[in-house]
Amino acid sequence: MPLTTEDMNAKMPYQHAMPADALPEIVVPDALSEGDQRMWIQQTEHVFFRPLCLNVSQGYWMNLLKVTKSGVLSRHRHPNAVHGFVLKGRWHYLEHDWEAREGSYVFEPPGETHTLVVPDDVDEMITYFQVNGTMNYVDPYGKHLGYEDVFTKIDMCRAHFEKVGLGADYVKTFIR
Repeated sequence: MPLTTEDMNAKMPYQHAMPADALPEIVVPDALSEGDQRMWIQQTEHVFFRPLCLNVSQGYWMNLLKVTKSGVLSRHRHPNAVHGFVLKGRWHYLEHDWEAREGSYVFEPPGETHTLVVPDDVDEMITYFQVNGTMNYVDPYGKHLGYEDVFTKIDMCRAHFEKVGLGADYVKTFIR
């Protein structure tokens, strides 16, 4: 049976140029691979992140967060929404009665303050997060202790990539 024009068109790529001012896509092959450890930026002794997208025009970042030891990770507040998807292990917030397990999606509404804990029996946790705006670190009473935003993340990446031999400009791979 011969192919119809409709069948042939379905398998044909788009035939026009992309918009001249469109930014290039980002593709991170094997993002969960343990291959090149230089992609993981160490924040503390047991906390690492792998950048996926650092969006400077809209002020958000997407990364994989890896924690290699159980315990309290941080207490922080978000003025904007955060999305998370647990890829490995599990975690919870002291302020809530639910647990985010492998395969769980978590929506954190603007204004939420919480204390992230990786349980004692979890050796490694990896979660994909999209953080919009800032993460403001606070004490139990809300006193401001520090913050992260897309620009502090870029600075951390730039320093790390320079240190591991990829060059400071390697961070541009993830900036949009």
